[in-house]
This record gives sequence, structure tokens and C-alpha cells, in this order.
Amino acid sequence: MKFIQSAAVIAIGLLSVNGCTPGEQAPAATAPVAAPTETAAPAPDVSKLPAGAYRIDPSHASLTFKVNHLGFALYTAQFLTFTADLQLDPANPETATVTAEVDLASLLLPTPPAGFKEELLGDNWLGAATTPKMQFVSTGVTRTGPSTADIAGNLTMKGVTQPVTLHAIFNGGYEGHPQDPNARIGFSAHGTLKRSAFGVSLGIPAPGSTMGVFDDVQIEIEAEFTGPAMAGPAPPPA
Repeated sequence: MKFIQSAAVIAIGLLSVNGCTPGEQAPAATAPVAAPTETAAPAPDVSKLPAGAYRIDPSHASLTFKVNHLGFALYTAQFLTFTADLQLDPANPETATVTAEVDLASLLLPTPPAGFKEELLGDNWLGAATTPKMQFVSTGVTRTGPSTADIAGNLTMKGVTQPVTLHAIFNGGYEGHPQDPNARIGFSAHGTLKRSAFGVSLGIPAPGSTMGVFDDVQIEIEAEFTGPAMAGPAPPPA
């Protein structure tokens, strides 16, 4: 931001000099106006959100993963069927717990070649026939800012359990609405895992090469959860 503002001041100065007619002096330079100090976004108001059990709303959630292919682009795909349950006290988010389960057969690929999905679900990759679900169980929550937190947990895939950390942003919520009388909250989260840690090593490039599918897998999550019902009758629509 400071670079852009400085460039704008320099450009304005050059334009004013170049725009003078012969014999006309450029106006005296004035000190640039100090840029306003940037402040962090305020934390969402959680004062009215109830504590209790929250469950993911599958119609307002997505689970996407990306992996580098040949060093050329990030191959992107997603799972369509998954559940997540959250125990949350908005006033004490460090005490939250979350469990999630992903149906591997719900894998959705962009215009896959014939047989490609079956190959990825096979034993060399996801092993869906033997272990059809992928599971995540949180082990701790650490606040990193007014509306951010790191969620540490254990991810189990192909019978292997490894620690994974998700970096989450709390986007806000409400205690209920006339058309939606349960509490609702929303999160964005991302993380990275190494597929080789789960026994999925096929096609990883040799050291010094990009010929293959990289080891690091990026995870991106968007999720809304519904929670306890509003206390008392819902207010009438405005």
C-alpha cells in the first residue's frame, strides 16, 4: 500500500512538471499527505451467539484441495459429501472441539479422463475401497488474532493418522433470524499436508525435478454451521 501511494505521489509530480508551458515554472512542491494508518478489522460480535452444539450446513460448505502438477498449475478438485460437528462456546473459543468425516467416493474432478476418478480412489492413491472415509478430530485450538485461530488435530486416511493444523477465520454469525431460527456461524479455513505421510507417494517428483505430482496438498474449506435454536419465539420479519 505504501509503495502504491509513493508511486502515485511521484507520478503526480512528474505530470505537473511535464504539463508546464515553456517559461512557466512548476508550482512549488508540497509535502505529501501522510497516509492513514491501517487498522485491523474488528472482531465479529459474538455476544449474542449461544454456546452449544453446531453442525455443518452442507448446502453452504465446500471442501477443496489443490496439488501442484508438473510445476505448471495447481490441480484443483473437491469432495462433495462430508459432515462436521462443532462444540463451541463463542466466549471461550479455545475450548472448542470439532470432528469431521469425508466420504471419499464423493470426489469431484474437473473433466476427468476415462477411468481417472477410479484410479484416484484406488489403492495407490486414496484407497476408498478399504477405508471409504477420511476423518479429522481436533486436539486443540489456539487463538492467533481477534477472529483467527489455529485448529490442531489428527487426520486419518488409509488407516494412517497424522497431525494436521488448519488456519481458521471466524467470519461472523447470528443467534437466529425469522427465516432461520437457529444460530448460524461461518468460517474459512486452510491448511497443508504431505500426502506421502499417509502412504500416498506415487508420482512425487525426484529431488531437483518437477516431473510429477507434488507431495504438498493444499486444503481449503468454507463452512457455515447451524446451532442451538433461538431462545423464545423468533421476532417477526422487519
